Amino acid sequence: MNSDKPISVLFICMGNICRSPTAEGVFRHLVHEAGLADRIEIDSAGTHAYHVNEPPDRRAQAAAQRRGFSMAGIRARRVRADDFERFDYIIAMDRDNHSLLVEQADIEHHDKIRLFLEFGSGREDEVPDPYYGGAAGFERVLDLVEDASRGLLETLKSS
Repeated sequence: MNSDKPISVLFICMGNICRSPTAEGVFRHLVHEAGLADRIEIDSAGTHAYHVNEPPDRRAQAAAQRRGFSMAGIRARRVRADDFERFDYIIAMDRDNHSLLVEQADIEHHDKIRLFLEFGSGREDEVPDPYYGGAAGFERVLDLVEDASRGLLETLKSS
């Protein structure tokens, strides 16, 4: 992190109530622990407007809280055109949302759009949507998000 300008990261899923707010909460926690809260700006959004202004899914919040992560103050919003200008990293949870973001963004912003699990240590490339499943799905999301968040933080530290 060689620049004086903070690095900005936007996490994206479909509705911005499960995966992307989980990523925002976990990543914010890790960034704070690393003493970099003043150097990294973090937000989340959805590709669809299904849940605008709603808090994260109660099951996602409960799973995160059990691991010591907070999603306090997070409210769902839809990705906006100016997000592609504003953010340095636009991190999609899955290929479908990645494709939607690439379609929406001008070509000069395509290199900012990445799959979150590119930063993880596993073989999977998508964070599965836990919305229609049970508690185990939210735990699996947290496992993947914690791993990829650590990898993303290391990437940002070395940039």
